[in-house]
Amino acid sequence: MSVPVGTTEKVSVERLRLDARNPRLTGHLPPTTNQEAIIANLYRAAELDELLQSISANGYLDIEPLVVTEDDASADYLVVLEGNRRLAALRLLRDHKLVMRLSTTWRLRIEVPGLTPTHRKTTDAVSVHAVETRESARAFLGFKHINGPARWGAYAKAKFAADWYRAEQSRGVSINDIANAIGDRHDTIKRMVAAVYVLEQAERLNVFSVAERHSRRFNFSHLYTALGRSQYMDYLGLGPKWASFEPTPDPVPLCKLDHLQSVLVWIYGSKPDDKRPVIQSQNPDVKRLGAVLASREARHTLTVTGSLDRAHAQTESVDSRFTTSLIRSRDSLQDTVIALRAYDGQDKSLLEVAEDVKETADTIFLRMVKKSRDVGPDQ
Repeated sequence: MSVPVGTTEKVSVERLRLDARNPRLTGHLPPTTNQEAIIANLYRAAELDELLQSISANGYLDIEPLVVTEDDASADYLVVLEGNRRLAALRLLRDHKLVMRLSTTWRLRIEVPGLTPTHRKTTDAVSVHAVETRESARAFLGFKHINGPARWGAYAKAKFAADWYRAEQSRGVSINDIANAIGDRHDTIKRMVAAVYVLEQAERLNVFSVAERHSRRFNFSHLYTALGRSQYMDYLGLGPKWASFEPTPDPVPLCKLDHLQSVLVWIYGSKPDDKRPVIQSQNPDVKRLGAVLASREARHTLTVTGSLDRAHAQTESVDSRFTTSLIRSRDSLQDTVIALRAYDGQDKSLLEVAEDVKETADTIFLRMVKKSRDVGPDQ
């Protein structure tokens, strides 16, 4: 390595390579993934727009060195372990043809601001700090991005912890040891790593691709929260206490892979199949989907209609459904009363709609009164 281990020097940006194992990247990327693909993935996952604007306006502020190690494939290059967002932004700002290729090949519309000659000069070379191996940078990265000043999102944390666990497992290091090292006291890291293994199994067996999810944002917390609920465990053939044990690869039985695909599509949607996720918010939708998974009739309704509301309604008792529906109807009518001032009397057809509402409400009320009288005062 031309930069001695443990030292900080300035090197040309052209000698730096983005890390295919960067925890910010979504999905499973093989080590041979090309730099263009990494930038596309990183742009989708890491919100580079503000960074691009900042460097364009101020030049590259070379305050904190990138952390690098020698590239396994070539000693002429350095792999960036810390600072991939900054390097990706520099690449985009310096290479207009790269931006065009990302637009054509990856369908990414990236607004890259221009650089003045003075600011462009600041992007030619950057400070790097060299470490001997990826493992030797782990403690620093864990402190900074898990409990430190520049915290990653849930998925990046989970991937980092999973890689750490895999690397140290042969030496007898447990997931609890790793959780303790990064200050996790609520088994969150254990649940995250277990969910990473589920997701990696789905990716490897072509059951689901994170890159083909419907929404740009990847809410990994939906998955690890769901996998902690008994309905999801039962539906996927996982043991009732599977997340309590040390995480293991390929935890979902092969006979349940179709169930895994359904769950992941319901949570994240599928862009190729034009299916939107049914989970809109973690609470209460993850809980409601769990209830649907426990009912064959409700699952069928969800598969056919794609409506979590309709599917979940079938998991409720008739009494509960009636009460909920009646209260919703009342609340909706009260909202209509508030908005009544907007009606100017011109559209006579709305009077017919209002008459239908009145007849329906009268029918409900009269039938309820009759049933109430049939029950009698003492019951």
